Amino acid sequence: MINDVLKDAESRMGKALDALRRDLGGVRTGRAAPSMVDRLTVEYYGTATPLNQLAGVSVPEARLLVIQPYDRTTMGAIEKAIQKSELGLNPNNDGQVIRIAIPPLTEERRRQMVKLVHGNVEDAKVAIRHIRRDAIGQVRELADERMISEDDERRGGQQVEDLTKRFVEEADRIGKSKETEVMEV
Repeated sequence: MINDVLKDAESRMGKALDALRRDLGGVRTGRAAPSMVDRLTVEYYGTATPLNQLAGVSVPEARLLVIQPYDRTTMGAIEKAIQKSELGLNPNNDGQVIRIAIPPLTEERRRQMVKLVHGNVEDAKVAIRHIRRDAIGQVRELADERMISEDDERRGGQQVEDLTKRFVEEADRIGKSKETEVMEV
């Protein structure tokens, strides 16, 4: 019974880290990466549609993103979505593809990106702690219903704490790695 609670908590905490990785993939560093525009949504026939469903994104060189729309009528909408985003990028449309030159980040912009990374890491840690609270509550419920002993309850609670510590440390490690990437000139 406790193992079921632990497996569920571990699975949910893993998903929180996956979400953190996905969020940090969209944080701008000094070089081009297709993940920068993955989370971008484009207004397409009145519906917010993910950019990766409307166009192919490639990186022909380190500081250049090329967006090839599947349907040329979406060019303007894609351009507008990029300009509205907090990425701070200027798209160039040549009628065939949209090119985005990635300028080197200023020191001030790097610091802003690091703050964004810290915020994302903190959100992931909060999610992990919520999962911990739920798991400990489930273990307590099992003890209250006399399905496990008090010793098992304490052991289960400790296992949940150990699991939480492991995932929080992993979130910190992911954040530090992204921070290093952002601050790299």
